[in-house]
Amino acid sequence: MHHVPERIVLVTGASRGIGAEVAQQLADPNTHVIVNYREKAKRAEDIAQAVRDAGGHASTLRADISDEADATAMMESIETRYGRLDALVLNASGGLEMGADPGYAMRLNRDAQRRLAQLAVPMMPVDGRIVFVTSHQAHFFPNKAVPKGYSAVAASKRAGETALYAMRAVFSRAGVRLTVVSGDMIDGTIIVRLLQRRDPDAVKARRVHGTLPTVTEFSGAIVSSVTMPSPPGIVYVGGADYLMTA
Repeated sequence: MHHVPERIVLVTGASRGIGAEVAQQLADPNTHVIVNYREKAKRAEDIAQAVRDAGGHASTLRADISDEADATAMMESIETRYGRLDALVLNASGGLEMGADPGYAMRLNRDAQRRLAQLAVPMMPVDGRIVFVTSHQAHFFPNKAVPKGYSAVAASKRAGETALYAMRAVFSRAGVRLTVVSGDMIDGTIIVRLLQRRDPDAVKARRVHGTLPTVTEFSGAIVSSVTMPSPPGIVYVGGADYLMTA
């Protein structure tokens, strides 16, 4: 008999970094992880294979989520193949890429996130999960200083979070839970390496406040938001100084 996992989870931007770690931490006999990627098919398949090797189920699905047709086709494919989606992990983001046009950050970090949520809700059961992955630098924008060159990304990710909050009534009617997982700079990620080159003092300043969260720790918080019975609306990882009111 064909095994139908109890939980179907889509992780965007899962071919590397935090998304890849989230996909692997989700490995479970009762979970099917859909590893979304934009370009790196081989890397995405390696992650899917790692999930399978750990006793889970996984497949890959290519889509540039900032492209409306791609995003729509991806969600239609999931509905055709599985008939539902239990959790959507909105991990993919960007805007620091060389040569990205001025509107790219908003298209990816705001418009694409809202579109995927809109497409996901109709195929989600009651207690479906949407998890938006962000950073303290974006979540607290513009009330806290951000590293040089990061303002456009911070503003767009903050706008993405706000756009999802504006959908709360839609989520509530469908019985879907939204959790925002916000982390301090995450050690070992490409974003920290890019910021290290652009504004090393900003990265050094974060380290002064304490050890930066690891990819494993941050991913664990995201996975808990998918799997725990009643996840909170927001989860903070690291950066305790951000949470203190002046």
